[in-house]
Amino acid sequence: MLGDDGDVGDDSFDRLVGMLDYTMFVVTTQADGHPSGCLVGFATQTSMRPVRFLVGLSKNNHTTRVAARSDHLAVHVLARRHIGLAHLFGGQTGDQVDKFDHCSWRTGPEGMPILDDAVAWFVGRTLKRFDLGDHIGYLLAPLTGDAVEAANDLVSFSDVADMEPGHQA
Repeated sequence: MLGDDGDVGDDSFDRLVGMLDYTMFVVTTQADGHPSGCLVGFATQTSMRPVRFLVGLSKNNHTTRVAARSDHLAVHVLARRHIGLAHLFGGQTGDQVDKFDHCSWRTGPEGMPILDDAVAWFVGRTLKRFDLGDHIGYLLAPLTGDAVEAANDLVSFSDVADMEPGHQA
Protein backbone atom coordinates (compact mmCIF):
# COMPACT_ATOMS: atom_id res chain seq x y z
CA MET A 1 0.00 0.00 0.00
CA LEU A 2 1.25 3.49 -0.85
CA GLY A 3 1.69 6.02 1.90
CA ASP A 4 0.80 9.71 1.59
CA ASP A 5 4.36 10.48 0.51
CA GLY A 6 4.20 7.94 -2.34
CA ASP A 7 6.42 5.39 -0.59
CA VAL A 8 5.45 1.74 -0.40
CA GLY A 9 4.43 0.97 3.19
CA ASP A 10 6.10 -2.45 3.25
CA ASP A 11 9.08 -4.07 1.56
CA SER A 12 7.09 -5.70 -1.28
CA PHE A 13 8.36 -3.24 -3.89
CA ASP A 14 11.97 -3.81 -2.78
CA ARG A 15 11.41 -7.56 -3.08
CA LEU A 16 9.87 -7.12 -6.54
CA VAL A 17 12.77 -5.09 -7.96
CA GLY A 18 15.17 -7.41 -6.16
CA MET A 19 13.91 -10.19 -8.43
CA LEU A 20 14.94 -8.26 -11.54
CA ASP A 21 18.43 -8.47 -12.97
CA TYR A 22 18.77 -5.32 -15.05
CA THR A 23 21.60 -4.78 -17.52
CA MET A 24 24.08 -2.25 -16.17
CA PHE A 25 25.50 0.53 -18.34
CA VAL A 26 28.52 2.79 -18.14
CA VAL A 27 27.58 6.33 -19.12
CA THR A 28 30.33 8.77 -20.08
CA THR A 29 30.35 12.41 -21.03
CA GLN A 30 32.69 15.36 -21.12
CA ALA A 31 32.52 19.10 -20.70
CA ASP A 32 35.29 21.65 -21.02
CA GLY A 33 37.78 18.86 -21.79
CA HIS A 34 36.91 17.02 -18.57
CA PRO A 35 35.72 13.42 -19.16
CA SER A 36 33.53 11.73 -16.59
CA GLY A 37 31.63 8.46 -16.33
CA CYS A 38 29.63 6.26 -13.98
CA LEU A 39 27.90 2.91 -13.70
CA VAL A 40 24.15 3.21 -14.28
CA GLY A 41 21.34 0.80 -13.51
CA PHE A 42 18.41 3.04 -14.42
CA ALA A 43 18.29 3.11 -18.23
CA THR A 44 15.90 1.95 -20.91
CA GLN A 45 14.73 2.47 -24.46
CA THR A 46 11.56 4.57 -24.36
CA SER A 47 10.49 4.80 -28.01
CA MET A 48 11.03 3.02 -31.32
CA ARG A 49 9.94 5.84 -33.66
CA PRO A 50 11.60 8.15 -33.05
CA VAL A 51 14.29 6.15 -31.23
CA ARG A 52 14.69 7.42 -27.68
CA PHE A 53 16.62 6.20 -24.63
CA LEU A 54 16.34 7.34 -21.00
CA VAL A 55 19.28 7.34 -18.57
CA GLY A 56 18.96 8.13 -14.85
CA LEU A 57 22.02 9.72 -13.22
CA SER A 58 22.18 10.09 -9.44
CA LYS A 59 22.06 13.71 -8.30
CA ASN A 60 25.02 12.96 -5.99
CA ASN A 61 27.20 11.72 -8.83
CA HIS A 62 30.22 13.60 -10.20
CA THR A 63 29.17 12.59 -13.72
CA THR A 64 25.81 14.32 -13.25
CA ARG A 65 27.57 17.64 -12.63
CA VAL A 66 29.64 17.21 -15.80
CA ALA A 67 26.61 16.01 -17.82
CA ALA A 68 24.74 19.18 -16.83
CA ARG A 69 27.30 21.10 -18.92
CA SER A 70 27.21 18.71 -21.90
CA ASP A 71 24.71 18.18 -24.71
CA HIS A 72 25.61 14.50 -25.20
CA LEU A 73 26.10 11.24 -23.32
CA ALA A 74 27.73 7.99 -24.40
CA VAL A 75 26.03 4.81 -23.19
CA HIS A 76 28.14 1.60 -23.01
CA VAL A 77 27.29 -2.06 -22.49
CA LEU A 78 29.96 -4.33 -20.99
CA ALA A 79 30.53 -8.06 -21.19
CA ARG A 80 31.10 -9.87 -17.88
CA ARG A 81 34.75 -10.42 -18.81
CA HIS A 82 35.13 -6.65 -18.28
CA ILE A 83 33.54 -6.59 -14.81
CA GLY A 84 36.59 -4.69 -13.57
CA LEU A 85 35.57 -1.77 -15.77
CA ALA A 86 32.09 -1.82 -14.20
CA HIS A 87 33.71 -1.76 -10.75
CA LEU A 88 35.98 1.13 -11.77
CA PHE A 89 33.08 3.27 -12.97
CA GLY A 90 30.73 2.22 -10.16
CA GLY A 91 33.05 1.87 -7.19
CA GLN A 92 35.12 5.04 -7.63
CA THR A 93 34.07 8.67 -7.77
CA GLY A 94 35.36 11.19 -10.26
CA ASP A 95 35.60 13.60 -7.33
CA GLN A 96 38.69 11.65 -6.21
CA VAL A 97 39.88 9.47 -9.12
CA ASP A 98 40.40 10.09 -12.84
CA LYS A 99 38.82 6.83 -13.97
CA PHE A 100 40.04 7.37 -17.52
CA ASP A 101 43.65 7.04 -16.34
CA HIS A 102 42.78 3.42 -15.44
CA CYS A 103 41.16 2.18 -18.65
CA SER A 104 41.50 2.20 -22.41
CA TRP A 105 39.35 4.78 -24.18
CA ARG A 106 39.24 7.18 -27.09
CA THR A 107 37.48 10.39 -28.00
CA GLY A 108 34.45 9.51 -30.11
CA PRO A 109 31.57 11.27 -31.81
CA GLU A 110 30.59 14.64 -30.34
CA GLY A 111 33.78 14.52 -28.24
CA MET A 112 32.38 11.78 -25.99
CA PRO A 113 34.72 9.36 -24.21
CA ILE A 114 34.24 5.87 -25.71
CA LEU A 115 35.42 2.84 -23.70
CA ASP A 116 37.46 0.49 -25.89
CA ASP A 117 36.32 -2.63 -24.00
CA ALA A 118 32.57 -2.01 -24.42
CA VAL A 119 30.77 -4.64 -26.52
CA ALA A 120 28.32 -1.95 -27.60
CA TRP A 121 27.92 1.80 -27.25
CA PHE A 122 26.03 4.76 -28.63
CA VAL A 123 26.29 8.52 -28.35
CA GLY A 124 23.03 10.34 -27.79
CA ARG A 125 22.05 13.99 -27.86
CA THR A 126 20.29 15.14 -24.71
CA LEU A 127 16.76 16.23 -25.62
CA LYS A 128 15.43 16.84 -22.10
CA ARG A 129 16.41 16.54 -18.47
CA PHE A 130 13.82 15.47 -15.88
CA ASP A 131 13.80 15.44 -12.09
CA LEU A 132 13.19 11.79 -11.16
CA GLY A 133 13.55 12.06 -7.38
CA ASP A 134 17.12 11.25 -6.37
CA HIS A 135 18.11 10.95 -10.06
CA ILE A 136 18.08 13.23 -13.10
CA GLY A 137 16.61 11.63 -16.22
CA TYR A 138 18.33 12.31 -19.53
CA LEU A 139 16.16 11.66 -22.57
CA LEU A 140 18.53 10.88 -25.43
CA ALA A 141 18.22 10.78 -29.20
CA PRO A 142 20.82 8.18 -30.27
CA LEU A 143 23.08 9.57 -33.01
CA THR A 144 25.67 6.89 -33.72
CA GLY A 145 27.28 3.86 -32.12
CA ASP A 146 28.72 0.41 -32.53
CA ALA A 147 27.73 -3.06 -31.35
CA VAL A 148 28.94 -6.62 -31.81
CA GLU A 149 26.58 -8.99 -33.64
CA ALA A 150 25.41 -10.68 -30.43
CA ALA A 151 26.32 -10.68 -26.76
CA ASN A 152 24.51 -12.64 -24.06
CA ASP A 153 26.97 -12.41 -21.18
CA LEU A 154 26.44 -8.76 -20.20
CA VAL A 155 27.16 -7.12 -16.86
CA SER A 156 23.93 -7.08 -14.88
CA PHE A 157 22.83 -5.88 -11.46
CA SER A 158 23.60 -9.22 -9.78
CA ASP A 159 27.24 -8.86 -10.91
CA VAL A 160 27.67 -5.59 -9.02
CA ALA A 161 25.09 -5.85 -6.22
CA ASP A 162 27.78 -6.26 -3.55
CA MET A 163 29.93 -3.35 -4.79
CA GLU A 164 30.39 -0.27 -2.59
CA PRO A 165 29.36 2.67 -4.80
CA GLY A 166 31.59 5.69 -5.27
CA HIS A 167 28.57 7.85 -4.28
CA GLN A 168 25.34 6.90 -2.59
CA ALA A 169 22.19 7.55 -4.60
